[in-house]
Amino acid sequence: MMALLYILNLLMLLILILIGIAFLTLFERKILGYIQNRKGPNKLLFKGIFQPFSDAMKLLSKEILFFNSDYLIYISSPMIMFFLSMLLWLIYPWMVNNFNNTILFILLILSMNVYPIMFIGWSSNNNYSMLGTMRIIAQMISFEISLFIMFFIIMMLIENYNISQLFKFEKIWFLLLIFPIYLILFINLLIELNRTPFDLIEGESELVSGFNVEYMSSLFTFIFLAEYGSILFTSFILTIMFFNFNVNSLFFMVFYMFHIYLIMMIRSVLPRIRYDQMMNMCWTDFLILSLTYMYYIYLMKEFNLIINN
Repeated sequence: MMALLYILNLLMLLILILIGIAFLTLFERKILGYIQNRKGPNKLLFKGIFQPFSDAMKLLSKEILFFNSDYLIYISSPMIMFFLSMLLWLIYPWMVNNFNNTILFILLILSMNVYPIMFIGWSSNNNYSMLGTMRIIAQMISFEISLFIMFFIIMMLIENYNISQLFKFEKIWFLLLIFPIYLILFINLLIELNRTPFDLIEGESELVSGFNVEYMSSLFTFIFLAEYGSILFTSFILTIMFFNFNVNSLFFMVFYMFHIYLIMMIRSVLPRIRYDQMMNMCWTDFLILSLTYMYYIYLMKEFNLIINN
């Protein structure tokens, strides 16, 4: 009986995430439209509310073509990418019972995200796709170092591997304690998501469409769902880690939507950064700052122990 309830919970969570992704695309197109002084989608039903489902039907009805690609890896890689993106949501509080290492689980899945992207670029047998893949692999691996250090800083603050322990600090916003780490983590997650201004894998003037240039129809849909599912999860994790609100509270939803809006709005106002500037930012700025903060928090913890003893 418990196993059946758990499977129903999983299905419900998956359906809600997919609906959320559908309306997230509409939300983004509306924001971009109003910022650029135009309406955005507004024809289908009331204010274009049916537009995401129309787009989905159009995408799924397209034909799939294969251009000298490695068939098995070409087909399976987008599915693996989507599966890993959905796997992150297993840490959602009402999905977790005795799962005490949720932060380590997040780091594990984030570190595996690079593999399906690598296989997507390699199996396509396309020069532009491979160039985009090489860029994103170097980008993700470089910034994962400082990203993991910042997660480790949070673990040091709560002295636990379980993300649900953050709810015990509801009256203390970690945002105020370690504000620079919040900004660095936000930028790091933008880079992990390949969002503007760090969408260097999709430099249209250089790489056509980046690592997914050979993908279409339902396979492109899996890549699209994985990317936008990661946006929802990124906003979720930022809100929990730095604002410590319970997920059932109104304040949590307000700050959650604020992070989603911020990610969408940045796309319309910032130009694409140069690749060498981004890598320099990783190795000379973010890494040094995150290590400094980690050492600072460690010293504060040790100093506190000495005083208490």
